[in-house]
Amino acid sequence: MATPSEKLSRSLELLKRLQNREGAVAIRSKDMPRADRERLVANGFLREVMKGWYVPTRPDETKGESTAWYASFWRFCAAYLRERFGKEWCVAPEQSLSLHGGNWAVPRQLLVRSPKAGNKVTELPHDTSLLDVRATVPPPWDRDEKDGIQVFSLEAALIACAPHTFSQRPTDARAALALARDASGLLARLLEGGHSTIAGRLAGAFRNIGRDRIADDIVKTMTAAGYSVRENDPFGDRPPVALSIRERSPYINRIHLLWQTMREPVIAHFPVAPGLPHDVSRYMKHVDEGYLSDAYHSLSIEGYRVTPELIERVRTGHWNPDGNEQDREQRNALAARGYWQAFQAVRASVGKVLKGKNPGAVADEDHGDWYRRCSRPV
Repeated sequence: MATPSEKLSRSLELLKRLQNREGAVAIRSKDMPRADRERLVANGFLREVMKGWYVPTRPDETKGESTAWYASFWRFCAAYLRERFGKEWCVAPEQSLSLHGGNWAVPRQLLVRSPKAGNKVTELPHDTSLLDVRATVPPPWDRDEKDGIQVFSLEAALIACAPHTFSQRPTDARAALALARDASGLLARLLEGGHSTIAGRLAGAFRNIGRDRIADDIVKTMTAAGYSVRENDPFGDRPPVALSIRERSPYINRIHLLWQTMREPVIAHFPVAPGLPHDVSRYMKHVDEGYLSDAYHSLSIEGYRVTPELIERVRTGHWNPDGNEQDREQRNALAARGYWQAFQAVRASVGKVLKGKNPGAVADEDHGDWYRRCSRPV
């Protein structure tokens, strides 16, 4: 007869197979036998999100801790919506525009369109929710998929989003607008729908970020087609920085925008720089004392994954997360991926700065070593 440890190890093996299968994050009741599911829930390896749906968790996770849920939100929603609606669903154009602009912050409520929707709210952990609305979705050529999430294409999202999106989400909108290389994709849709008002809004939006050629093409082409276009700027303010036309990633322009937007308010709250510490030993001791807190917060964003070593320790009865240091470490992070080695490398770089070397030069020279240490297998 199998021991409790052997039973748990078999359940963990099943969970590992599910995790390895296309990186599964959302676990359905039908994915595993009830006994295994209940065993994993009881031991803290699974948490119920809603009836019939679970996500993997760390056994040591504090009750009420939201990190694991926020880390798995988008992949869970992708799997859940795919199960419910197949490919006939799409997030709202405003959320689509934010995702095109590189904003993957978890919304309080994710608005989803689908012709199969039931017009209802599905409550999710930590005050998040899904609202599925019965509505048509864009045709396949006006949809994209980002990490499993069905979104309006960039052009379709710019046309369909509400006017206030530009003033309420200026960073997202500007980062998304900067991805457009020319006006051709937009003009085909604007002309087909006769969207003269939207054309004026988009022309003003492109001119706002310095894309005068695209703005002029929109106005001239729509006017030549017989439409009266009144250009207007939907942002209401000027961008804090010029956006690069060459960048293909929304994240680069997004970082530039956020940096310039936040820089002055942050500087205003900063105290006067104290300069280099006189007592170097005391300062380095303070650095060492902060390691545990820093490591916890850095490693807690990593999703929990079952390892073969953990399964073997559970099978042989050597898994004791309450009394064994190795198992506590496995349970807390499972794979620190050289975090301690990286900390030591950064610590050495700090020491160079304290001895008078230029901080920028030290960071430039040593950054590669920090990365290699962090990527080194434990």
